[in-house]
Amino acid sequence: MPKETEKPDVAHVQDAMTSTQLGLIAESEEHGMSPIQAIRQRPQVFLWAVFAAMNCLLVSFENQAGGMVLSIPQFRKDFGYEFEGSYVLHTQWQSAFYGGAVAATIIATFITGFLNDLVGRKPVLISTLLLSFVAVTLEFIATTNEVFFAAKFLNGFVTGSLTSTAITYIGEVTPLALRGLTTCISALMMTIGPLTAAIIVQKTGDLPDHWAYRNIFVSQYAYSGLCILIAPFMPESPVWLMDKGKHEAAKKSLKRLGYKGPALDLRFSQLESMLVQSREESAGASYLDCFRRSNLRRTIISIMPLTIQALSGVYFIASYGTYYVELAGYGTNMSFKLQIVQQGLAMFGNICSWWLVDNVGRRPLMLYGTVSVTIILLISASLATEGSPGAIKGSVAFIIIYNWFYNVSIGATAYTLLAEVSTSRLRVKTISIGVALQNIIYCVWAFVIPYMFNPSEANLGAKTAYLFGGLGVVCAVYLYFYQPETAGRSFQELDEMFQKGISVRDFKGYKTDVHAMGEEVKRDVTA
Repeated sequence: MPKETEKPDVAHVQDAMTSTQLGLIAESEEHGMSPIQAIRQRPQVFLWAVFAAMNCLLVSFENQAGGMVLSIPQFRKDFGYEFEGSYVLHTQWQSAFYGGAVAATIIATFITGFLNDLVGRKPVLISTLLLSFVAVTLEFIATTNEVFFAAKFLNGFVTGSLTSTAITYIGEVTPLALRGLTTCISALMMTIGPLTAAIIVQKTGDLPDHWAYRNIFVSQYAYSGLCILIAPFMPESPVWLMDKGKHEAAKKSLKRLGYKGPALDLRFSQLESMLVQSREESAGASYLDCFRRSNLRRTIISIMPLTIQALSGVYFIASYGTYYVELAGYGTNMSFKLQIVQQGLAMFGNICSWWLVDNVGRRPLMLYGTVSVTIILLISASLATEGSPGAIKGSVAFIIIYNWFYNVSIGATAYTLLAEVSTSRLRVKTISIGVALQNIIYCVWAFVIPYMFNPSEANLGAKTAYLFGGLGVVCAVYLYFYQPETAGRSFQELDEMFQKGISVRDFKGYKTDVHAMGEEVKRDVTA
């Protein structure tokens, strides 16, 4: 038998190659890797990405807790007034609790966008987690609307900072094969927080004193405490370190993320090439640069899915779902049980998205998901308009199943697109713009929806969903004509495709020069 041809020594071959060639090999190897293979090869990367995603759990818990306390009778009694035999909150304060938190989130995203580029992802994350302890304590001790508003405002700052920092970190440390999975896991954390909050309120919401609502606030210490214990050991983003010229520190960070030997050199060269290409397209890294040249298109495509979340009715469902179920005639205890069912469906939907986001693609999930939730909202509103007891219960049922359709599509995929579409040097600022714009829309809803929904005002109830159904139609049209398919594309490929202005229709099947050169270099090495 002929002798088997010996493979060249990888380390020796790499010594003779340029950084660009090494980066191209790394690009090529990423395309042939599945998520399971990537987890096995780089478990440290996966675990640190999951930790970053855990911070989104704190965000979602706080957001949901702020809405669910409105459904607790004791909270309405302590902070509201009597109206037709029951206690309700002043509409102005109800709007202020939501609007103040959202306004703080908007401010936080822009400030932390600067801070992330100035001092790094890790210091921003740690300082924000410490601030969350102060905010939660204020929520816990509040006995007046003024103090509770201050607590919500401070916690809004925390949630804005955590969201933009966590998503940026995930996008920067994960390889191509893990990007879809880990960003969907961050969306999963957005469902675990509300589920936990719903369970706590279901167990304690009918207590006859202030512990009916204080239990949900004190529970946040557990999430903050766990994250603050782990955060000091988190490796700094190697992309940020390299962009600041700290190459040795970047290599140390990559080692802590599990890259060693030839794999370390390949990943380092890949990130170096990516940053060089990013600098060619964007000389600066300011917020204005997000709207210059091809970055304008990238910014729009990156932030629009998050904006569509805000326009698709999720704020209305999350903030007023339990309250509407209660107004529809269900008891407080049953309302909270149905809230748990909603969150369980949300989690299941997100888990389903883990496989779909890479195998079905970002564009189909966003488009068909938007169409689905739009239909559900319009049906729910129509049943509420009919007004019979059976129709009202049907309306409640559609509000519940909304959670699965939303989280299997828009709820998960938006974070993937937010993390991957922007250019590397502008990622944190693009994410900050996306989170800020989403929260600006939420801020509008915070002041408008109470007047549309509440029994003491317009009393539209679930008919409010007509508004979001109409907006959903507009969003679906946008997605059909403007949203490209980005699944399976490395950052360098996306840089090339946006610089060349590849159309939406050609995006999916386009063969990039980066990928072709990577395959060629790889063949030369293994020949």
